[in-house]
Amino acid sequence: MGLHPGARALVFAKIVVFMACAMPGALLVRGALLNELGANPLEALIHGTGLWALRMLLLTLAITPLRRLTGWQWLQRFRRMLGLFAFAYATLHFRVWLALYKGFSWAAIVEDIGERPFITVGFLAFVLLLPLAVTSTRGMMRRLGRRWQPLHRLVYPVAVLGVIHFVWLVKADWLEPAVYGAILALLLALRLPTVREALAGRRGRGVKPA
Repeated sequence: MGLHPGARALVFAKIVVFMACAMPGALLVRGALLNELGANPLEALIHGTGLWALRMLLLTLAITPLRRLTGWQWLQRFRRMLGLFAFAYATLHFRVWLALYKGFSWAAIVEDIGERPFITVGFLAFVLLLPLAVTSTRGMMRRLGRRWQPLHRLVYPVAVLGVIHFVWLVKADWLEPAVYGAILALLLALRLPTVREALAGRRGRGVKPA
């Protein structure tokens, strides 16, 4: 028995979103293999993976307010995929730093985490992201029950720490991280109860009776 048109459209949309999310990573790997990442390929690789981790994280946070604004409930189906891609890019970011910058020297790694604030913050964000990825399945949602949602609110401090990590990393040119910080501030503001109620009322007034 085949899928009905709505289900087929959702499957197709998920494939498109998956490919779009995977494409930046594939291009970074291709660039590294073909030596097309510029004069400092290591810096381009670690910057690219970190930037896409933050972008995916912000896209994940955008799903709920966008769903509330538009009433498009199907957007919720993409939140887990985007969140897992955020974790995948964060893992690549961490692994590049771990292997290529530190050569798996645990003494140097511990020293950096303890003494360099932007690395401390970035490492903390990655650690907080781990339980979110592990408990993202439906089975874990059922197993954790009411504890699942409070646990996944860790995504908010993870995003804040990610932006701080970016700001402290660039040191001087704050324009790009400031843009991401502004986007995060907007996404968090849209979750405030008063803002949510105002937007819900506005959307409700825009719905015409059948």
